[in-house]
Amino acid sequence: MANIRLVGARALLIEVDEPLAWHAELWRRRESGELTARDIVPGARTVLVDGVPDPGALMSRLRKWRPDTTAAPESGPLVEIPVTFDGPDLAMVADRWACDDRGVAERMCATEFRVAFSGFAPGFAYLAGLPPELAVPRLETPRTRVPAGSVGLAGNYAGIYPTASPGGWLLVGRTDVRLFDVTARPPALLTPGTRVKFTS
Repeated sequence: MANIRLVGARALLIEVDEPLAWHAELWRRRESGELTARDIVPGARTVLVDGVPDPGALMSRLRKWRPDTTAAPESGPLVEIPVTFDGPDLAMVADRWACDDRGVAERMCATEFRVAFSGFAPGFAYLAGLPPELAVPRLETPRTRVPAGSVGLAGNYAGIYPTASPGGWLLVGRTDVRLFDVTARPPALLTPGTRVKFTS
């Protein structure tokens, strides 16, 4: 059961275990005209519905909606990201995965990731798709500067740093692909639902 609460005057925050399923359901209902909302933004355990004319009425309707959490997500656009796998934490990840450096690259490239949500920094996408047994911990002490384009792992997410910034993810590679451009529409290359394949 979703926990729904009012956020501000025209937004609702839905706390759920399956935010991607809810995001897809709300997007479908907006496309069909059943839902009026300016933005539908998924998070790790939430979906924000913003720009709602009557939040109270929508809250009542949301309590009756039941997204199909067993259905395969709709196929989003595919973006291929070329990566050089030579990150400073590659050997650490290889050790945890019981393989060599090449094995890490092969597993990463064999996985089709999907953008679950964005956050941390403009253009930073949390990429879901790694099985739970490949989850890795963050660094105990974050780096003060991670170069732009660094490909990292944390938990069972992968991510690419769009700009240089502090960060505690385990770095396994790097890419030259530009992830965020304020002049583009949309500015972020990787938006929720987008499929991502790494290549080496």
